[in-house]
Amino acid sequence: MKQRLATLLAAWLTAAAALAAKQATDTFKTRSGKEVRITCIKHASMLIEYDGLQIQVDPTADGAKPVTDYRQFPKASLILVTHEHHDHFDREAIGILRSPVTAIYTNHAVYDQFRNGIPMSNGDSISYRSDVTVKAVPAYNTTEGRQQFHPKGRDNGYVLTLDGLRIYIAGDTEDIPEMAQLKDIDIAFLPCNQPYTMTVDQLVKAAKVIKPRVLFPYHYNDTPVAQAVMKLSGTGIKVVIRDYK
Repeated sequence: MKQRLATLLAAWLTAAAALAAKQATDTFKTRSGKEVRITCIKHASMLIEYDGLQIQVDPTADGAKPVTDYRQFPKASLILVTHEHHDHFDREAIGILRSPVTAIYTNHAVYDQFRNGIPMSNGDSISYRSDVTVKAVPAYNTTEGRQQFHPKGRDNGYVLTLDGLRIYIAGDTEDIPEMAQLKDIDIAFLPCNQPYTMTVDQLVKAAKVIKPRVLFPYHYNDTPVAQAVMKLSGTGIKVVIRDYK
């Protein structure tokens, strides 16, 4: 029994070390100097930590590779789900992360399947607490023949404001006109994998419209997103490449 426990512990430590090596964490400061830590998990999944809060975005255990063991993460204070596709919505992952006090904000299509949390329409805004607000914004395809992937009005992106720090999590979208309405974005997560989201050129165009201080290309699969670094050179936008493949 002791040998089996030791073997299991060694395997868990090896897996945890591999996970830690793969995940990168970037740290930012809010308007009043509080720390925000954003940890890349994979694809469209990330952990945002702020002032005692654990905010999980589109957590999926095996909906996107690599398989993620969410038991290694703390319970979530808040979970944001952009839409119902398997690489964004995973009941198992949410079940592991949630506690009796976890808030879950989703689009209506996820809520209709899950019947948990609070459904948000494009344009809705919720104050989680006095220094934390979530606004749902449009996310959809515009290219002819691709609108069926993410039809207009169904899915959400989110603008998450933490003590004045504004984080735009675009969800699955192309460079839609509504992006021009986004103001004072500090950090933007923009997807880049046609036919489902944007090409590199669309991402660059969107970034120039939004003008974030920091841009994370994400949800990019095999798209050569490093090209965005060169294409946005001189714009004042810092492009950070993490393992959101």
